[in-house]
Amino acid sequence: MAEQIAQLKTPVDGSVYATRNYPSDSEVDRVLAQARKAFSVWKTTTIQERQQYCLAFLDAVLKHKMVFAEELSWQMGRPIKFSPGEFRGFEERVRFSITYAPQYLEDVLPPNPIQGVTRYIHREPLGIVFVIAPWNYPYLTAVNTIIPALLAGNVVILKHALQTMLVGERFAQAFQEAKLPEGVFQNILLTHQQTEKIISSGAVDHINFTGSVRGGQAMEHASAGTFASLGLELGGKDPAYVLSDTNLEYAVSNLAEGAFFNSGQCCCGIERIYVEKNIYQKFVESFVEEAKKWNVGNPMDPNTVMGPLVSVHQKKIVQDQIAEAVQKGASTLINQKDNLGGSYLPVEVVVDVNHSMQLMIEENFGPVVGIMSVSSDLEAIQLMNDSPYGLTASLWTTDLARAESVGKQVDTGTFFVNRCDYLDPFLAWTGIKNTGRGATMSRVGYELLTRPKSFYIRDQV
Repeated sequence: MAEQIAQLKTPVDGSVYATRNYPSDSEVDRVLAQARKAFSVWKTTTIQERQQYCLAFLDAVLKHKMVFAEELSWQMGRPIKFSPGEFRGFEERVRFSITYAPQYLEDVLPPNPIQGVTRYIHREPLGIVFVIAPWNYPYLTAVNTIIPALLAGNVVILKHALQTMLVGERFAQAFQEAKLPEGVFQNILLTHQQTEKIISSGAVDHINFTGSVRGGQAMEHASAGTFASLGLELGGKDPAYVLSDTNLEYAVSNLAEGAFFNSGQCCCGIERIYVEKNIYQKFVESFVEEAKKWNVGNPMDPNTVMGPLVSVHQKKIVQDQIAEAVQKGASTLINQKDNLGGSYLPVEVVVDVNHSMQLMIEENFGPVVGIMSVSSDLEAIQLMNDSPYGLTASLWTTDLARAESVGKQVDTGTFFVNRCDYLDPFLAWTGIKNTGRGATMSRVGYELLTRPKSFYIRDQV
């Protein structure tokens, strides 16, 4: 293959921030062979040994986190004010995975013992876990699979998004500082064609992908017939339902953050809000005032709270959704001028919306939210379920029994009450419909990174 150059353009000012060479096909083959060789040894190590390596890795990341955070802001545009915060969640998830690995990987014993027979189910590693990570939370999304996979005895190959390709290098650097054995973790930059070739070859045993629905479909197509398992998180159109008994100030503040943090580029960000009609007007007025606090600016300024979108292309997707909604009768309430150009986009709140508009049914991944009035729980449930996605949903109320009742009728992977845009590592992070399949974190995440092996041992008569 002729040498190809990968360019990372920063959304801060559109300049080229980093360049790298894509590997040759022979280099890719070498990485795969090295991973398979490393697995034969790594799978024989104890959980305690793996825990020590992962703790050393975490120490290395935290030692460099301010440098990594600044790089992160340049790569994907998050304000430098918030970039270090990603490492708080990172540390929480790594420590959780390390702490609970022995419990989640322990043998399962049947409830009724048989005299003279030993029976149990043992969890064995799958082999090579291929992680294809996104740019929007590049440390958090990748670590959800990488650390549990290693603790379970797998080896990992990471292919990070081009937009955050330096993050993959930082993972490799930290594992090297932790003195992880060679080949157990490898970072590699790949073209789409090389990625497809790896998956379709059957050379890897599990693929974890976070990205678009189209990308997930490509993963399924490429893996057909290989019997590799798949974990797919493919997006969301996450709704919120606000009841009239809620603490309005609390709900408005949290929902605005859920909608606009990271410039709305969150898999579980709030993109549509349904409000009981008797507080609808008051909620909208309060929400607009809160939204105005999310001013867009240069992310390298420590006072900036919202940076650019990741690309001009992504900005146009959001603008097109707003324009289509307005053409169909919606009204915009912020209407700030786009003075910064490039991929910078001010926040927007849209009302007079309905589900004939793309803004209310298709993911936009930007700083815009549509708000609708509803007359009943039944109407709210129908609207929340009227989406091809199902990652998270949230409800805001003091009536927790009512909230749980609604939650059981909403098609979603996670249902929040009085919270949004958060991952609890004790719970399975999963989705339904076009959001994907599989899960990360919790005991369930470990189950999907291992295979069951049953033992039936009978005394000789």
